[in-house]
Amino acid sequence: MENLAQIGLGGGCHWCTEAVFSVLKGVSKVEQGWIASTEKNKYFSEAVLIEFDSTIIDLETLVSIHLYTHSSTSYHSMRNKYRSAVYFFSFQQQKEIIEIMEGLRELFTQRIITQILPFSEFKLNQEKYLNYYKKNKDNGFCKRYINPKLEMLLARYKPNLKENLVDSLEIK
Repeated sequence: MENLAQIGLGGGCHWCTEAVFSVLKGVSKVEQGWIASTEKNKYFSEAVLIEFDSTIIDLETLVSIHLYTHSSTSYHSMRNKYRSAVYFFSFQQQKEIIEIMEGLRELFTQRIITQILPFSEFKLNQEKYLNYYKKNKDNGFCKRYINPKLEMLLARYKPNLKENLVDSLEIK
């Protein structure tokens, strides 16, 4: 499939990010773990790698959802562990992400701190933590942190959700 592209996203807990992006139409794969960039950002930070079909879901929608589902406007004490970033794989993708971010900035009242960084390396999380939300929907962490993100998706991005998942989300 020539329309498949990859993007890396980091900003919050990778369990949350994995849950959010795995329910989207056009997203064929979400790998949860840690991404390193280059130079001063060469350390690993929690993130996901996403493979998507650009004819079904565009990069702008993915970046927009990413900005709305983590603290993309705040610095906090855990920013090294949870670096707010979009990781690109080519110069063309970098250029497109810059344009997208500039267009989205006006939708936020505070300054977006999300960095646009080159992808360098990825480490997959341990098997027991993969698909965390699917395996642990009823635990306190999921109810407190992941469910509000999924509720926002249902309210704001419902047309982008996989049809068979909309009814099964049953967020309480």
